[in-house]
Amino acid sequence: MTLKEKILDGKRIDFNEALSLYDMDFFELGELADSIRKKMHGKKTYFNINRHINPTNVCADVCKFCAYSANRKNPNPYTMKHEEIMEIVKDVESRGAKEVHIVSAHNPDAGLDWYLDIFKKVKTAYPNLHVKALTAAEVDFLARHYGKTYDEVLDLMVENGVDSMPGGGAEIFDESVRDFICKGKVTSNQWFEIHRKWHERGKKSNVTMLFGHVEKREHRIDHMMRIRDAQDISGGFNAFIPLVYQRENNYLKVDEFMSANEILKTMAISRIVLDNVPNIKAYWVTSTVNLALVAQEFGANDLDGTIEKESINSAAGAKSANGVNLEEFVALIKNSGFIPVERDSVYNEIKVW
Repeated sequence: MTLKEKILDGKRIDFNEALSLYDMDFFELGELADSIRKKMHGKKTYFNINRHINPTNVCADVCKFCAYSANRKNPNPYTMKHEEIMEIVKDVESRGAKEVHIVSAHNPDAGLDWYLDIFKKVKTAYPNLHVKALTAAEVDFLARHYGKTYDEVLDLMVENGVDSMPGGGAEIFDESVRDFICKGKVTSNQWFEIHRKWHERGKKSNVTMLFGHVEKREHRIDHMMRIRDAQDISGGFNAFIPLVYQRENNYLKVDEFMSANEILKTMAISRIVLDNVPNIKAYWVTSTVNLALVAQEFGANDLDGTIEKESINSAAGAKSANGVNLEEFVALIKNSGFIPVERDSVYNEIKVW
């Protein structure tokens, strides 16, 4: 049985087989991923009406790839007042937003109560609004800074209205790469421990991969394999989100930027490898809207959402600062031959456009 036949037959592939997919013909690989996508989702492309809120850029960590945190490259520190955040939430909720996505830097001065209080305020005022908040890296930072266990922090999140966790902080799980790009941050094992504990509470989360910097192809495959193993145990990951590295205003000094071909191949391979993760998200913020639309033909079935405002990736050069208009977003999906489906944060369908 050839590798292609094995994939078409729905059989699980191993590390070396997954790595060899990078050498497959570009369009043949795309067709393989698309065949899996069609089996799982048909021509549906999911999105949600959401707003990203990044409350502070003051950070105790210094990740080499980051252009968002207040440091030498970004000397404009800020921490939003709760009143500012609530005004934003009030505005977007009145215009149909179903989710607020709250992630930011590791601010040692804001305080654990500062985070928990804003979650509680949002949930109390808007009980039907989904609160997606705190990456595993933020959970790890808060636990260390306040002398709490992961369980204690996660329980406080649940008590104060957090519905699901985003997948940030995963970066690349290979320890040697991680040590180079974000030394001192949550480790790979800690990242998985936090998400496992979150899943044990009956909650869902996502998982990301930051690629296109100093990692190699085998590091990406290793990253996917670790996700697949963890998902076999907990089943709690809603979506895998390959994030394309943004190269401006940071300290990694990556000279050669990844080609669109390489990005799409990685998307396709992730759809093939991650047979137990239901959704592959082409996060238009880092890949550009145009490439995300093409990724629909390479296994991706989710484009995230309208976002409205985004500060973290746009600080590094992504064209995402002001989001995408809902009508335009729907039209782009339709015009690319797919069916736009508005979803909630845990992939229940709300409206087929």
